[in-house]
Amino acid sequence: MRKKIVAGNWKMNLNRSEATELINTVSEHLSGDIQDRHIWIFPPFPFLTDAVRKTAGTPIKVGAQNCSMYTSGAYTGEVAADMIASCDAELVLVGHSERRQYFNESNLVLTEKINQALGNNLCPVYCVGETLEERQGGKVEEVIEKQLVQALYHLSAEKLQQVVIAYEPVWAIGTGETATPDQAQEVHAFIRKVLADQYGEEVANEISILYGGSVKPANAEELFAMNDIDGGLIGGASLKASDFIAIFNAL
Repeated sequence: MRKKIVAGNWKMNLNRSEATELINTVSEHLSGDIQDRHIWIFPPFPFLTDAVRKTAGTPIKVGAQNCSMYTSGAYTGEVAADMIASCDAELVLVGHSERRQYFNESNLVLTEKINQALGNNLCPVYCVGETLEERQGGKVEEVIEKQLVQALYHLSAEKLQQVVIAYEPVWAIGTGETATPDQAQEVHAFIRKVLADQYGEEVANEISILYGGSVKPANAEELFAMNDIDGGLIGGASLKASDFIAIFNAL
């Protein structure tokens, strides 16, 4: 049974006291039995240890927003997957569109990052998605399939099932624009088909696929009602505790 997940990507926001306040507020409002739902947060690197400590004993899991493709060495400014794991974080984002766009991360680089994450018992949340130009050019499936095949097809079925995928249409990130539920579902179903072609339907149906792209309390329930959408990777709305909790409750 695939996991239902709401994950908050804080990006480069908040200072230490603001981060602590946000974690405390979210934790306080996670009342009752959350059943089979999962809530994850991805704070900036300086707050990882604080976040792990503050969420101890809560249902919240903590991850990093990125990791290096290298194990260790003279790579100033990089953070290795082993370092993240040693902070007791459990997750890591790989291939967010902002990393692809601003830092020129290719699918082949992201393959190495996924390997580093899995090799250190971190769950990689692998992000895929198309730009507005690619969507308008009718290349959505071509782009998504290439991102999946080049970065994931080297994995065994067992390893693949340790990966979570996030579909984030680049044109809907931080723009206020959102794919309609039907548009999002169409791509999620295609992702599952690409995985099924390589690994079989049984394996593909075990992979959680999240939607990321201006998810808000107002549209979360409708998005999450789609058959192949297993939750959300939330950006701006994860920085406001009331919105993040409302989106989580929409699961």
